[in-house]
Amino acid sequence: MTDTPHSDAPIVEAGPISRWLQSQNLTVEYLGLDASRVELLKVDRNCLLAVCQALYADGFNYLQCQAAYDAGPGQELVSTYHLIKLSDEADRPPEVRLKVFVPRDDARVPSVYWIWKTADWQERESYDMFGIVYEGHPHLKRLLMPEDWVGWPLRKDYITPDFYELQEAY
Repeated sequence: MTDTPHSDAPIVEAGPISRWLQSQNLTVEYLGLDASRVELLKVDRNCLLAVCQALYADGFNYLQCQAAYDAGPGQELVSTYHLIKLSDEADRPPEVRLKVFVPRDDARVPSVYWIWKTADWQERESYDMFGIVYEGHPHLKRLLMPEDWVGWPLRKDYITPDFYELQEAY
């Protein structure tokens, strides 16, 4: 019997973007590749702005999508960022997806609005549907639901109200 544990799990090497970020003394966790072969990185919310600033400085000039999802009742909420390095001569520009996991009872993430203005309405939608507060966002308020709506409708533990106020359609 050997002293080292045996595992059949394959060793996963970090991708080029996560290796570059780590060479810049930024902490990210490589999560693998998605079905489109885009590198997935887990980023702590306290490091998000530093990681995003480094990626922007490296040419990731387009926030294609900011979104959120609920990992399940009682589990974490996740804020995601799909970034692309666009240039005139790019045939297949580099892409990366960042994921920030936050507890439901402390769902706060720094806003990336000041890096990519396209985050404006996308962060507002994630706030409106999941209740993730994007700290530093200049105009964080409900976007799709009425201002007086109670709760976060896309959370998996959301309880639908028993009544709806019907409004006249014009």
